[in-house]
Amino acid sequence: MRRVAGGVLRSGAGLNVQLTQYTDYGLRTLLALALNPGEWQTVTVVSRAYGISRHHLVKVAARLAECGYVETQRGRGGGMRLARPPSKIVLGAVVRDMEAELGVVECLEQGGGRCVITPACGLKGVLAEATGRFLEVLDRYNLDDLKQQRAPVARLLGIPLIAESRA
Repeated sequence: MRRVAGGVLRSGAGLNVQLTQYTDYGLRTLLALALNPGEWQTVTVVSRAYGISRHHLVKVAARLAECGYVETQRGRGGGMRLARPPSKIVLGAVVRDMEAELGVVECLEQGGGRCVITPACGLKGVLAEATGRFLEVLDRYNLDDLKQQRAPVARLLGIPLIAESRA
């Protein structure tokens, strides 16, 4: 699968799995924080780096803190930082924690949606399996796996890197 615009992951088979903007922003925030693990970063810096709403990112950061991925500190010198090492933050777990529902179609959502053929539909099982496989792939990766692109990502975001030895 590869990342394309709009938070959609595309597989070679053409199945689109749409993540919410909320989850997309959560993953992006964690990636920005993983550039300098252990260092405080403000929501304002991260929102400006990505060109996304600060107001929305505040809510995302609160959810990431609630889930134990980041810690936050108010006031001067505060902000947010990773609450655990990047190697301990599994992408599949983040997606599960951030997504209220990961149904690629309404019948996979809680309550089953309104589709009249849901009780007899064979497609529901296939799509549930595909969603499971999508999460299985994400479960194989953590933030530490993304460090190969650390310097280019930092340059694109305009976030200076702190020496690895401090991280």
